[in-house]
Amino acid sequence: MEQKNESSFAGFILLGFSDRLQLELILFVVLLIFYIFTLLGNTTIIALSYLDPRLHTPMYFFLSNLSFLDMCYTTSIVPQFLFNLSRADKSISFGGCVVQMYISLALGCTECILLGVMAFDRYAAVCRPLHYTVIMHPRLCALMASASWVTGFVNSLLQTVLIFLLPRCGRNKLAHFFCEIPPFLKLACVDTTMNVYVTFFGSVIILLTPVSLIMFSYGRIVRAVLRIKSTAGQRKAFGTCGSHLTVVSLFFGTAIYVYFQPSSSDSQDQDKFMSLFYTVIIPMTNPLIYTLRNRDVKGAMKKMLWKNSYSG
Repeated sequence: MEQKNESSFAGFILLGFSDRLQLELILFVVLLIFYIFTLLGNTTIIALSYLDPRLHTPMYFFLSNLSFLDMCYTTSIVPQFLFNLSRADKSISFGGCVVQMYISLALGCTECILLGVMAFDRYAAVCRPLHYTVIMHPRLCALMASASWVTGFVNSLLQTVLIFLLPRCGRNKLAHFFCEIPPFLKLACVDTTMNVYVTFFGSVIILLTPVSLIMFSYGRIVRAVLRIKSTAGQRKAFGTCGSHLTVVSLFFGTAIYVYFQPSSSDSQDQDKFMSLFYTVIIPMTNPLIYTLRNRDVKGAMKKMLWKNSYSG
């Protein structure tokens, strides 16, 4: 096997958590449970948004996009990771690694932009309530959602091509559990300064631009809400934004930490656990956050459950 890895094998070895064998079985069980709940939770959000007429609004249109995106994102990483955890051979083919990096990066970038778009939607709903339906008309919503997906996939194509053009001089052991850019740069046997700058510049655009839009939107939202004299009105306005703000804080906080902190060998394990957080845990918790903090979603779920119980 070692001979295959070092000579004839053209793929990569995903070391992951192989230095902690006692952790692998626990990780396998926990990740499998999380993955199942991720699929169930996000499928429920999509089904509710489609079936309940009260949820046929721009907010839930974007939420359905986010749920579908989360399912695809975690599926691009977790099944391969679970497969590697269940065997001694931690390999992934060259083509598989290219596809995994491209798809996971594209979906991650799309989620960043989509969260920014959702912040603008909340701004329009709270600060321009009388013109909300005019501003957020279906055509604009479809255009913004499409632009998010296209931008994410185009950026990922550029980044992935540049990464795989780097010579690796036979190095194929990736100190990570999936094919991601930061650990992949460490395999290169040439100066990667230009790639680091390109990745940093792309991260600034994809991560910090939506964050700036989100901060601007919520700054305006807070000002508008504080002008509302009714406490109930303030609570309702903050309630419609609380779920989105929680998701934004979790996702961007961990992503910015991984992509903007200085690279060091001491931080490898920390980076892996942080990556585990935003690739597995956040996609699972998003449906819970939106369900537990949103009356409309809870109402739609109760309605569907009652309907099913009566029909049964």
